[in-house]
Amino acid sequence: MTVRKALALVIGAVMCTGVLGTGCAQQQPGASSPDAQTPGRSAPQPASPQPAPPRSFPRPLPGLGPAMRARIPDTSRQALVVTGATESSYEAQTVLYEQYPAQGWRAVAGPWPAHNGLRGWTDDHEAGDLHTPIGVFRLSDAGGRLPDPGTRLPYDQDPEFAVSGTGHFGEPLEGSFDYVIAIDYNRVPGTTPLDKTRPLGEDEGGGVWIHVDHDGPTNACVSLSEEHMRALLNALDPDKEPVVVMGPESVLAR
Repeated sequence: MTVRKALALVIGAVMCTGVLGTGCAQQQPGASSPDAQTPGRSAPQPASPQPAPPRSFPRPLPGLGPAMRARIPDTSRQALVVTGATESSYEAQTVLYEQYPAQGWRAVAGPWPAHNGLRGWTDDHEAGDLHTPIGVFRLSDAGGRLPDPGTRLPYDQDPEFAVSGTGHFGEPLEGSFDYVIAIDYNRVPGTTPLDKTRPLGEDEGGGVWIHVDHDGPTNACVSLSEEHMRALLNALDPDKEPVVVMGPESVLAR
């Protein structure tokens, strides 16, 4: 080997060592390192997760606690809620609700003032005790002295719905049974409200109706003004299996 070739090999080895010391991979002009930042600009931040949309729950019947709600049939989509202020009150408030798939229960009529039994409410009703029974009862039949105002419930027009005399405060009772809706307490559904069959026995009372108000407490019924009775009769739909939910506020809230 000549002196010139040996010198060339030494110089080449020195240059390669220098390149390896710098990482051997040379950055092309104009290219930027993945970790390089543009002056005055911050690194991109990860996108914030979008908040989940609020969940909506169907609205339950207002004023009713879990125990009373559990007594409403799953198939019922109409409920007339009759609420007394106290267990001894004979004045009440009524609201008609309907159930909608997405919204739940929504008021569609009322509130309407009403009367109930002279001595208030009871969950152990007996004949002649002047209390209105507490509970959830179906509304399946109607009738009255006057012609059918257009209800979809079975309606029995009969002169036997006539009534006379005076109420507990001396108010006239005439016209109270011009329109009635039978409350399915101790009766046979699918019959006229005049039917006197008492499946639980005579001692448990019966003939509990919603009827036209006579401006005073009743024996056991719930009474509404004639205007509101017509509105209720026209609103009730047997396909929605209507019920009445009635009692004092404290009991309904259980």
